[in-house]
Amino acid sequence: MGFSAEGAVLRVYIRAGYVALAERWRGQSCEIDLIFDEGKGLVFVEVKAARDFERAALLLGPRQRQRIVAAASEYLAQVPGGIASNVRFDLALVDGMGRVRVLENAFGEF
Repeated sequence: MGFSAEGAVLRVYIRAGYVALAERWRGQSCEIDLIFDEGKGLVFVEVKAARDFERAALLLGPRQRQRIVAAASEYLAQVPGGIASNVRFDLALVDGMGRVRVLENAFGEF
């Protein structure tokens, strides 16, 4: 389900007007599934797929969130504006039917 889930999420963001910057970007600490430019800043997206949205949401734990934030810092170190860039961390959930639910700013403020 992994790559097909990421593809479904990618299409949702592109239809909403986001510009895809990276897919499966690999930092030293972990991989970031999708990275977008939304015009006002960057959006780092973690994709989780399971039978239903609730199960998918439970797949993201605190340690993985920390690793994703660390990888995002690595990514930001190589872009104009760097760590001063406006960023958001979204969690995109994909259920067994292929439906997508996006939880914007799912990691809180950073």
